[in-house]
Amino acid sequence: MADPRSTPRVVIIGGGFAGLACARSLARARVDITIIDRRNHHVFQPLLYQVATAMLSPADISAPIRRIVRHQRNTSVVLAEVRNIDPERRVVATDEAEIEYDILVLAAGARPAYFGNDEWEHHAPGLKSIEDALEIRRDFLIAFERAENASDPAERQRELTFVIVGAGPTGVELAGAMIEIAREVVPRDFRNIDTRSARIMLIEAGERVLPGFPDKNSAQAERDLGRMGVELRLESRVTDIDDRGVRIGEERIDAANVIWAAGVQPSSLTACLDVPLDADGCVQVEPDLSIPGHPEIFAVGDLARVIDSKTSQPVPAMAPGAMQMGSHVARIIKSEASGSPTRPSFRYVDKGTLATIGRGRAVATVWGRSFAGWPAWLLWALVHVRYLIGFRNRFMVMLEWAWAFVTYKRGARLITGEEQASASHGDR
Repeated sequence: MADPRSTPRVVIIGGGFAGLACARSLARARVDITIIDRRNHHVFQPLLYQVATAMLSPADISAPIRRIVRHQRNTSVVLAEVRNIDPERRVVATDEAEIEYDILVLAAGARPAYFGNDEWEHHAPGLKSIEDALEIRRDFLIAFERAENASDPAERQRELTFVIVGAGPTGVELAGAMIEIAREVVPRDFRNIDTRSARIMLIEAGERVLPGFPDKNSAQAERDLGRMGVELRLESRVTDIDDRGVRIGEERIDAANVIWAAGVQPSSLTACLDVPLDADGCVQVEPDLSIPGHPEIFAVGDLARVIDSKTSQPVPAMAPGAMQMGSHVARIIKSEASGSPTRPSFRYVDKGTLATIGRGRAVATVWGRSFAGWPAWLLWALVHVRYLIGFRNRFMVMLEWAWAFVTYKRGARLITGEEQASASHGDR
């Protein structure tokens, strides 16, 4: 660690949940903090699917990192792409400059994992950033426009077929939102098509949806999705994706829109560390979240493979776990900076699991009790508003939800980007 007589230089790579939790917990610590991120904003990822489905605008769920830490005099922000980490020299190399550190916190997050089929990414975008959400929103909305103008019934049906691969929380929430839009929000907006005929297909290789949730929650989610009209394909594995659709085993499904929600993989920065990685590429950290052989480097969030001592299962790769890891590392840094070093093991506190399926439909397990329906939906809404950053974001999200609840309208149904121009020419 750093010389206790000097001010430790703490470098945090990533401005997501884990990185910001660490930085904010160190606001009054005697350390110099540098946050490095290739984007200038923090994104509340649990609500990205609502940007992708035109419920919310990007600004409703994001905030500039500099504004978030503007009152922290010990914190600076660098907008840059990290290229390499040299643990021996204690240097982070970015596309702008080299930045030295005494303590390094890796919180660079994850990206979609295509399990060796990276060519599918072009045809099936994942959902990890604002850019991803806007791409999905554009393609989703423009599919109805193409269907409206299509003269071939088969082509019209292809445009109105939406396939979501992966039935975790993101996939389930996307499917529920999309079927509600097609059946409740836009039917009166079109003259030549019945948007209620749109097919929303949810493909899952496992035997149930929401595999990280209790069985009771999964069963309820399956019932709700079925009642809403979502086509579930469980124990079905995608074998190919191209610009015309997907293949499940030997079955071909023509679809203009395919969305990937089947898994993530950690940032490629883990390869710079020369430390043990698990099968998914996550760092197998020590009990205190440091990496083996380098107590001055911590890995948190989606980068880290952390086993919950209570359940002997990996800590879920969700926001609560990431924030707890970031805060835990901050406590260690503060303790060592004050000259009374302690290295307690990380202890995960499971505050429950929540997933929304649609209007008044959600599932929740809190403190071992599972429930569904309106109570779960209201709890889901309250929790998500609570963890949004800033009063403006909380107010705008509640306002948009209230408006949509009363009117069944969505205020962010704008088609932007290059696809808008190509739509008029029938290109894809």
